[in-house]
Amino acid sequence: MAALSKSIPHSCYEIGHTWHPRCGRAFADITQGALLESLRIYGTLYLIAAILRKRKLDYYLHKLLPEILQSTSFLTANGSLYIAFFCILRRILGKFYFWTPGFGAALPASYVAILIERKSRRGLLTIYMANLATETLFRMGVSRGTITPLRHGEVQGWLERIYILSTKIHCREGRNSHTFFCTGSSLSKEREKNKTQRRNDTANEHSGGNKETCGQSGFIRMFSVGYLIQCCLRIPSAFRHLFTKPSRLLSLLYNKENFQLGAFLGSFVSIYKGTSCFLRWVRNLDDELHALIAGSLAGMSMMFYKSTTISMYLASKLVEAMYFKGIEAGKVPYFPHADSIIYAVSTAICFQAAVMEVQNLRPSYWKFLLRLTRGRFAVMNRKVLDVFGTEASMHFKDFVPALDPRHTVAPPERPLERSW
Repeated sequence: MAALSKSIPHSCYEIGHTWHPRCGRAFADITQGALLESLRIYGTLYLIAAILRKRKLDYYLHKLLPEILQSTSFLTANGSLYIAFFCILRRILGKFYFWTPGFGAALPASYVAILIERKSRRGLLTIYMANLATETLFRMGVSRGTITPLRHGEVQGWLERIYILSTKIHCREGRNSHTFFCTGSSLSKEREKNKTQRRNDTANEHSGGNKETCGQSGFIRMFSVGYLIQCCLRIPSAFRHLFTKPSRLLSLLYNKENFQLGAFLGSFVSIYKGTSCFLRWVRNLDDELHALIAGSLAGMSMMFYKSTTISMYLASKLVEAMYFKGIEAGKVPYFPHADSIIYAVSTAICFQAAVMEVQNLRPSYWKFLLRLTRGRFAVMNRKVLDVFGTEASMHFKDFVPALDPRHTVAPPERPLERSW
C-alpha cells in the first residue's frame, strides 16, 4: 500500500519515450513500428488461414484485405494509444504514480483498440489476454511470497479442470462460448463418435450383427496436430537464420518440444476415447460416470507437456462456460461489452508488469511487445521506477537513457554509452 501512495515528479520523456523529448514524435515512432509489425503479423496469419480453409476467389478479392487492415488497425492502436495516454496522464496528474505508467495508460488504450477489431475476434483475444493476465498475477503473487506454487501444480489443475470439462461435454453444457480449446473440441467429437457407435452397435445387435468394438485410437492424428503446431510456432525464428545458420532448420523438425506436445495431445485423446469405449463395452451402457473417469485418466497426459499456459487457458474456458450457463439459467446478468472490458483490464495488467516487473511477465509476450515497439519498450527509465519496490530495473541494470537535461525535471544520470 505504501508503494501506491508514492509518486515521482519526472516527465513522460524521462520515464517513457526516452529516445525523443517530444510526445508527438514518440507517438509517431510507436505508431510506425506497430503498424509495420501488425501488418506483417496479420497479413501472414490471414493469408495462411485463408489457404488452409480453402477460401474461394471472392474472399481474396473482397474480404481478405479489409480483414487484415481492420486487425492491423486494432493492434497498431493498442500500441500507439498506450504511449498517448502515457503522456496524457502525466500532464493531467502532474506526476507519476505506481499505477499510471502501466495499468493507467494501457486500460483506456486497450479498450478503445479492441472496439476497432472485428466482433468475431474479440472473444478469442479476450480469452488469450485473460489467461495471460491470470498467469502474470500468479507470478506476481509467487514473487511476493503471497502464493506458494505446488510441485506439478499445472498438472493437478489440469486434472481438476478436465474432470469438470468432461462432465460438461457429457451434459452438452459449456459449448456456447466463442471458441473451444482443441482438447475440449476433441473430447466433444470423440463423445459424439461414441454415441454414434453405440447406436450402430445397438442396431447390429438387433439385426444379429457382431458385438460392439472400439474404433482406432486418434493418437496418430492428434500427435501430428501437436507436432505441426510446435513446428509452425518456430518457423519465423528459424527463417531468420536461413542463410547464416542453415542447421537451425533441422532443429525445427527434431525439437524435443515438438514431440512433447504431440505426445500430450495424442495420449490425451486416445486415453479418453479408449477408456470411454472400454467402460461402455464392459457396462453395456452410456453413463456420465464414464466421462468423469476417462477425463481424469486422460488428464495425466499433461505429464508429457507440463504447461501452465494450457492449464490456465482451460481454466478461463471453464469460467467462460459457467458464465454463459449462468446467463442461460437467468442467474447471472449479461453484460453487452464484457469481453471488451475484460480484454482491456487483462491487457492493462500485462502492461503494468511489462513496465514495473517484467520478470513476472511471460517471456514470449515480452518479446512480442519489443517487436511491436521496435525495442522501445526496453528503453524506459526503469531505474527511476525502482522507488515503487517492484525491482523494475532487475533486467535493465546496465541501461541508462541518454536524456537531454534541457527537457528533464530531475538531473539525469550520465549514461555510459548511448543505448538508442
